[in-house]
Amino acid sequence: MSRTGHHERSRTAPPEVWPGAPTPLGARYRVGPDGVAGTNFALWAGGAEAVELCLFGPEEDGDGDGNRDGNGRPGAGADGPGTEIRLPLTELTHEIWHGFVPGVRPGRRYGFRVHGRWDPWTGARWNPAKLLLDPYARAVDGEFGLPPEVYGHVRDWPQGNVADTVRDERDSAPYVPKGVVVHDEAPGDEWADDRRPKTPWADSVIYELHVKGFTQRHPGIPEELRGTYAGLAHPAAIAYLRELGVTAVELLPVHQFAHEEHLLRRGMRNYWGYNSIGYFAPHAGYAAGSTRGRQVTEFKAMVRALHAAGIEVILDVVYNHTAEAGELGPTLSLRGIDNRGYYRLPSDARRYTDYTGCGNTLHVVQPNVLRLITDSLRYWVTEMGVDGFRFDLAAALARSMHDVDMLSPFLAVIAQDPVLRRVKLIAEPWDVGNGGYQVGAFPPLWTEWNDRYRDAVRDFWRGALPDVRDLGYRLSGSSDLYAWGGRRPYASVNFITAHDGFTLRDLVSYEHKHNEANGEGNRDGTDDNRAWNCGVEGESDDARVNALRRRQLRNLLTTLLVSTGVPMLVAGDEMGRTQRGNNNAYCQDNEVSWLDWSLLADPAGPGAGLHRLTTRLLALRRAHPVLRRRAFFSGRPRDPDGLADLAWFTPCGTEMTERDWYAPATTLGLFLSGRDIPGRDERGARITDDSFLTVLHAGDRDRDFVLPGAPWARAYELVVDTAREDQTKPPGTVYEAGAAVRVPGRSVLLFRVCA
Repeated sequence: MSRTGHHERSRTAPPEVWPGAPTPLGARYRVGPDGVAGTNFALWAGGAEAVELCLFGPEEDGDGDGNRDGNGRPGAGADGPGTEIRLPLTELTHEIWHGFVPGVRPGRRYGFRVHGRWDPWTGARWNPAKLLLDPYARAVDGEFGLPPEVYGHVRDWPQGNVADTVRDERDSAPYVPKGVVVHDEAPGDEWADDRRPKTPWADSVIYELHVKGFTQRHPGIPEELRGTYAGLAHPAAIAYLRELGVTAVELLPVHQFAHEEHLLRRGMRNYWGYNSIGYFAPHAGYAAGSTRGRQVTEFKAMVRALHAAGIEVILDVVYNHTAEAGELGPTLSLRGIDNRGYYRLPSDARRYTDYTGCGNTLHVVQPNVLRLITDSLRYWVTEMGVDGFRFDLAAALARSMHDVDMLSPFLAVIAQDPVLRRVKLIAEPWDVGNGGYQVGAFPPLWTEWNDRYRDAVRDFWRGALPDVRDLGYRLSGSSDLYAWGGRRPYASVNFITAHDGFTLRDLVSYEHKHNEANGEGNRDGTDDNRAWNCGVEGESDDARVNALRRRQLRNLLTTLLVSTGVPMLVAGDEMGRTQRGNNNAYCQDNEVSWLDWSLLADPAGPGAGLHRLTTRLLALRRAHPVLRRRAFFSGRPRDPDGLADLAWFTPCGTEMTERDWYAPATTLGLFLSGRDIPGRDERGARITDDSFLTVLHAGDRDRDFVLPGAPWARAYELVVDTAREDQTKPPGTVYEAGAAVRVPGRSVLLFRVCA
């Protein structure tokens, strides 16, 4: 990052610092004693010897009265944009340093300098030469670069094995962003017209998207709003989401994040944002307006607009590590405030315990770290309006001292919190440490990304399943993983693709990663793609190969959207977006990652056709509760006709036996009975629905499938046939029970029982 301006110490008399209060943490603008307006600052810094509040002026409040306090007097920022005022915080309460500064108004930039011992061998890394971001900053002005001055240690020390142990005395203030004082409006005033959708889990369809990637090339969004929160709030963006039929957007990280040094050296950026440094601040890079706090207002407006359309907002959050990385990383915030308090350190306290693969792990069992995380979560719910969270590497948060513990402090606090236990909680149920894979182990209240669903469905459609036992569990809600402790089928978030890995189109076009553009020698990204390229690696001009790929896309999407559980789509998969074989596009802030809306420009094109099928499948799911079950299947007869709620069939039209489950199979039928669905409606009445038969055929040749007769049905209507290129409307063909229906190679047929 280039130098943002020369910072000088103020030559004017510093403002007074009144004692203030130790709570709430962070910078809170309020009217203090005697009706004087100002800001209370509070910072937990256990073990520190002194704390200085550093103010940078002037404010930018946009209210037309310039830099004046609430009483019309000149504010504390009268020194100008290049000056720094250092104010010692002398009040200390329970390791919290605090003070109230009259005249400091919203829009004022600030940071902290924390004094203490420098002894990396014992984990002490205090360095007052480094300006530190407030962990509770509600907004951040500027962007993090990584010049040598932002490191707490001397980076070019000749003794490489102890390079991180020599303190760097250069001032980092000119090179780092600043926190911004934000005015907290009364929630009752700001959210008076907001109506949270509160979509039940069983009815949810999640759409994972990137704020910038979704809006950057959208032709209906004004150019000045593309790539921003305001762009996602634009009517054109919201109309698309509503018409598609999703109920929630899951936003890739929007907490303030920093770019890694190795990317900046190559002229690249962290696009995904899994490198957080500010857990209360909306990422300034996604703001259309000023970053002096107005990104907060813009984010709130986006949430309100999505809520008005009936769409929930779920945030992908990264509380497992921060952008400060390992011992050779920069000193931006927590490391310089209390390194030993915020991070897990091993017996060699100079190093960091790393369960995340990113250099450090937050010390969540430490009460003030746990407080930071839960305060952040509650803030995003109560003041920013969001409806839930997807926790990146959640197993790292569930570790007590070393092992993953489902009775850990983090999970216990969430379970009893009156705000957080009522929102959607999604775990990525693994980390990179020993024992970190915990799929199916999280307690009630939690749903989980189910990677076993992803793997089974990919393997079936590429012809790599040795038998269909695992597939049976995955399609019917994964009861083997989740049928305990009161959990329900919607504990499983079913997905075939996610931001991390191939797009759906690339899954059927590539078998090997092609990440050369990342500049890491194609070493990054997983090698376990479970992909099939239909015979040709990469783009092809072979009409038969491309037709097969389009069919495979329809097969995968149909399988996902008729499975029991909560489906998650990745933005662009419904139109056939490609990343050109890059399965780790975390640093591709360009056309590789941005949605290509031209795929929908031709109504007769393959992108538009895939989009129509996705929209129709989501409408079908929305209309039929049998596809959105709230309880696991019993597999036993539930009505006088002896009809089970779930049955599996061989191509001969007979129910599968134990032996069939253990044999290789490319074709099976799944019957869902809608005659008596467990649960009751809002008035206590039984829930009934149509019944459906799904036939999945992964073989390459056509074959017959005998439609089951009594007691299952007397006739079937074909509503989806993935072998058809034209998905404008259902086929509508009706077949008598017992008929042998010809199933095209590699296709899905979905039938509705009509008699």
